[in-house]
Amino acid sequence: MRIRRRSLAALALVAAAALGGCTINDDSNQPAAPTGGGSIKPIPQLKGVQLKVSSKEFDEQLLLGQIAIVALQAAGANPVDKTNITGSDNVRKALTTGEVDLYWEYTGTAWVSFFKQSKAIPDPKAQFDAVKQADAKNGITWWAPSPANDTYAIAANADAAAQHNIKSLSDYANLAKTDPGSASICMGSEFRSRDDGFPGLSKTYGFSLPAGDVHLVQDAVVYPTIGKGDTCDFGSVAATDGRIPANKLVLLTDDKHFFPVYNPAISIRTPLAQQYPQLEQLFAGIAAKLDTATLTDLNKKVSVDGQKPNAVARDWLKSTGFIG
Repeated sequence: MRIRRRSLAALALVAAAALGGCTINDDSNQPAAPTGGGSIKPIPQLKGVQLKVSSKEFDEQLLLGQIAIVALQAAGANPVDKTNITGSDNVRKALTTGEVDLYWEYTGTAWVSFFKQSKAIPDPKAQFDAVKQADAKNGITWWAPSPANDTYAIAANADAAAQHNIKSLSDYANLAKTDPGSASICMGSEFRSRDDGFPGLSKTYGFSLPAGDVHLVQDAVVYPTIGKGDTCDFGSVAATDGRIPANKLVLLTDDKHFFPVYNPAISIRTPLAQQYPQLEQLFAGIAAKLDTATLTDLNKKVSVDGQKPNAVARDWLKSTGFIG
């Protein structure tokens, strides 16, 4: 849903990796594994076991991948960093074919993209239960989700929202109908085409915009563009992105509950889940601490402050007492 800002050299490496079917470790020269002192205790059965941990390519996923890696290190495993795979479909394929063993996936992504369900389930628990049940036949196990909701959202320039009294998506739809120029919106290409993106949004809320008022830009460009009020005052964002508070954006309330719930949860190959059941409790504790505010703050450290995902992961796991 989001694109990480990188140097040109780094982008070239990512492109080469995508073409070559491999991934890039975004945190080379990582510190040594945690030595104990936290609530995560060594699991004897895991000692030296190699588990291939993956993630998608954007900052939140890189961060979640490193959280999993550091936690597994603390539990005594020898995780292999297979993070930074471009695209949901690619990392999903890597999991189902056994190229990787586990990663954090979003309930809404699985429901809409993998299982091709057009109708979202508003209740987070019901959404998770449906995804878990549907994926069981695929040999994939889902463990307890985080309460954080990294759903799509529409954000607004704070001044524009105040000027037009826009607080909800229904308010925005009314503005689009009466003054489409003022409702001009920026979005990434994926949001423009997805059923759980702009097509479904405009249908649910009953509005349309002239083509000239819909601006396609890179996802990373949406945030500063809205913040400055350049080109458009509204745009598609990921709800837990740290660039929302950094650019002083206002999230509009999804009062018709159109957007699916996107709770991140560990998805793991079922044979490994059965072989190492102790890991379920370990990741359940971590997931419970990752609410929307916490994940947004951690994302800001990576996306805005420029900290390495591995360093942010370690600092957070230490501050919450998971590692010493």
